[in-house]
Amino acid sequence: MQRRKFLKTAGLGAASVAAAPFVSTASADETITWNMVTSWPKNFPALGTGANDFAKRIEQMSGGRMKIRVHGAGEMVPALEVFDAVSAGTAEMGHSASYYWRGKVAAAQFFTAVPFGMTTNETNSWLYNGGGHELWDELYAKHNLKPFAVGNTGTQMAGWFKKEINSLEDMQGLKLRLPGLAGEAMADIGVTTMTIPGSEIFTSLQTGVLDAADWVGPYNDLAFGLHQVAEYYYTSVWNEPSAILEGTVNLDAWNSLPDDLKVVVTEAARASNMAMFSELVFRNAEALHTLTEEHGVKLRTFPTDVLAALKEASQKVIQRQVDSDEESRKVYASYSAFQETVRGFTDVGEFDYLKARDTLTG
Repeated sequence: MQRRKFLKTAGLGAASVAAAPFVSTASADETITWNMVTSWPKNFPALGTGANDFAKRIEQMSGGRMKIRVHGAGEMVPALEVFDAVSAGTAEMGHSASYYWRGKVAAAQFFTAVPFGMTTNETNSWLYNGGGHELWDELYAKHNLKPFAVGNTGTQMAGWFKKEINSLEDMQGLKLRLPGLAGEAMADIGVTTMTIPGSEIFTSLQTGVLDAADWVGPYNDLAFGLHQVAEYYYTSVWNEPSAILEGTVNLDAWNSLPDDLKVVVTEAARASNMAMFSELVFRNAEALHTLTEEHGVKLRTFPTDVLAALKEASQKVIQRQVDSDEESRKVYASYSAFQETVRGFTDVGEFDYLKARDTLTG
């Protein structure tokens, strides 16, 4: 009964929070101070500031009863050790992306991005209304973690390339930074892929460790100056049509919170999730104009044979994973079924509208 009551309370929308912010009813003298470790450089646009936004909302909504100290990558733990640090209780909270933990929890990848998968709106609907978040809770509880969606980059770019790609043959042997399921699909078509922290991408491209790299989108890519070390920017969005940024809480720390502060954290996460997505729609548009008009970046689309190969490889990679891992099979069954359900309306709604808008406006 208590769990059902909590889930009902936690399901309140971000809009209701904005209209009437929740204020804790417990003693104002009780102050809880936690540390949040992240995979991003301190105050990095959107990703780092998204973690800051989450922390700020928690403090405001709790009336100052919870204070979160945000640490950039490397300040407390390295960028790709956030999962382990929060699981072990080195820090109470984390902010990162779940596909970095594929070697620890294979199914975690489905909670960041799925190649040729759902859009951000569809993904959020699956999490909040289609049982996705409950599966995520179940998966992470085994690792002493409570997960939340705390931001989404929206549609990402396909990456920066030092040379133009005119055919599938041009992809062979390229060294590419691309994590997650998409990275595995690229490897299947003959690309050498690797996962490295974002802060190392520029130098790796500059020194030849990488020939190409995926990061996020125009706003974040401009902030790293990637246009200075790669000439071609690819737009064929297949790899991350939506990309969730995850917040994690050490499960022991979570269980120690009073119920009202659990609601605060839950609703702060929901509000920050929407806030990051909304900001990036605007920031990416501005940054793309800057990249193309001021810096002369060459915008390109992958050839049809490359996209066809990536679609086939993505399907094979996902199938191999669900065949070999029970947790992945369970999560992807839910994900793919929900995608099929919402696809019909997305196609006749947003997709048809965008086609009509572009046709009529030129």
